[in-house]
Amino acid sequence: MTISDQAYIAANKRAALKKATFPAAVSVRYDKRTDKIIIELTTGLELGFSPAQAQAFEHVHAADLVGAEISPSGLGIHFPRADLDIYIPGLLDGFLGSKRWMAAQHGSKGGAASTPAKAAAARENGKKGGRPRKNNTLTEVSR
Repeated sequence: MTISDQAYIAANKRAALKKATFPAAVSVRYDKRTDKIIIELTTGLELGFSPAQAQAFEHVHAADLVGAEISPSGLGIHFPRADLDIYIPGLLDGFLGSKRWMAAQHGSKGGAASTPAKAAAARENGKKGGRPRKNNTLTEVSR
């Protein structure tokens, strides 16, 4: 596949814009004691998170997280033993996964929240005999 000069210049401009917009990684390590991947950015910010919280890292063994490499741009991190990558802009954008994946993670916890209002509503519903049963019989629609 041949890349034209225009496509090459456009790609370099996009990369420069992305690099100016997001901080780059300067170091990465896996802390076995705390079970966290720790990424230090050029801003001095350190991101630490459990692999279980990151998309595609949920089932990776600790030994496979050692020896991570930072890409030349600083925007990517490669874990050669696990053959997995982290893209820093994507990480910061979705907070450890794509927006869709993160929404699914947060949504699964939504119904589990217990509040005083939910408890009071459940008690009131119980006083009335509980949740009404669904009518499973089909009714004929008159014309």
